[in-house]
Amino acid sequence: MADEKYVGMEISKIHNLMRRDFCKTTQDAHLEEMTGKNGWIIGYLAERQGEDVFQKDIETSFSIRRSTVSNMLKLMEKKGYIRRESVAGDARLKKICLTRKALDTHRLLMEQIARKEALLRRNLSEEELQSFFAVLEKIHRNLEYTEPGRMPLSETKGGE
Repeated sequence: MADEKYVGMEISKIHNLMRRDFCKTTQDAHLEEMTGKNGWIIGYLAERQGEDVFQKDIETSFSIRRSTVSNMLKLMEKKGYIRRESVAGDARLKKICLTRKALDTHRLLMEQIARKEALLRRNLSEEELQSFFAVLEKIHRNLEYTEPGRMPLSETKGGE
């Protein structure tokens, strides 16, 4: 029993190592105020430049609750990474736009991410990567359907 591995513990260990490495990387690049999730949101918005992106899109894409995204966006706005602009026809609806500061930060982050991704993939075959991503997708679905109000996988189309 002492040698038994737990999926959750192994994921937690990898997460901790990646978070520590990200903190060091952002310090080295003088991006100390940037959090990991802020970086991913900036990347998400950068990939969708020219499209209208709203808070709900971020909630859905990152599986983050509304209140968490709202707080994150408020802080990102305060730090000068995003601005919210009204949409014609519905003044209540605000699209999220990147600032020049965010675009510059995104460029630096993408350079760092490319280096880290190469490190993470080192010594892994394409077959191992495909298996890894398939397993992660299954774990994601297992967790996603444990949220209140969600149907179990066996009751949805495409469930296994």
